[in-house]
Formats: sequence, C-alpha cells, structure tokens
Amino acid sequence: MSAAITLAQYVKKRTGVPLGHKDSLRNMLTRSLGASSFYLFWRYWNPVWSYYLSRYVMKPCNDIMPVWCAVVVTFAVSGALHDLAVGLVKLKPIFFFTPWFTVMGVLVLVSKYSQLQFSSAPWWLRALANISFIVLSFWLTSHLF
Repeated sequence: MSAAITLAQYVKKRTGVPLGHKDSLRNMLTRSLGASSFYLFWRYWNPVWSYYLSRYVMKPCNDIMPVWCAVVVTFAVSGALHDLAVGLVKLKPIFFFTPWFTVMGVLVLVSKYSQLQFSSAPWWLRALANISFIVLSFWLTSHLF
C-alpha cells in the first residue's frame, strides 16, 4: 500500500463508494464474496480493518521478511486482536482466532501460489468457493487446536 493513500481513498478503491456511503457494506460483500480467488477475497473484505493492518502490520513486516511470511504474520495479528476483543467481552482468555486466522493466511498463500482462480464461474459459485475456504479453515482450526 502506498504511504500516501488515505483511509477514505483506500475504502473508495475497495468498495467503489466513499467512506460511510449507504452502499458501502453491500459493495464490500458483493465484491469480496464474488472475488475470483480467495486471495482477492481479502482485498475487498472489511476495508477499514484492512487499511490499518496493511499500514501498521503488513508493510513493516514486509520490510524485514519475505512477503509470504508477512502475510501469515498479518493474519495472525488480526486473529490475536480478535481474540483480545472477544476475551475482553467474555472476561476470559480466548485463543481461537489467532490460529484460525493464521490457517486462513496459509490458505490465502496456497490458493495464490497454486493460481487457484474461479473467475469464469458465476457470482454465486465464486461466493460459495470463498465461503468454503473460510469454513474449511474454521474446521481445520477446530480439529487441530
């Protein structure tokens, strides 16, 4: 991500509408679920969260480690922040999101480097494929951790 891009520019680039626009959620869901790969799904999912992860985790990590490692670390940090938030709400330690998001990060890389794409599929099938990756990573995490 360019250091000069603002949150508002980033959100508009990802959703096609300005930050806070009434169609922002609809566009995010349509674009992310209908993405032609699991890697591209994450380009559109939750652009506000992605902006900050990209700026404060991915970019600094990418400066000191290979991009594949920076991707996994970014997903793990996102998971850890989710664990922290849920743990604060439940008033007890939670350790599920960190491994789950790490598994998703690995699946993102596997799908990208194996060039797994579903661009010729209709939107509903692309959505099913992207949701399947999320469900698969959840299932794997549930059984491995």
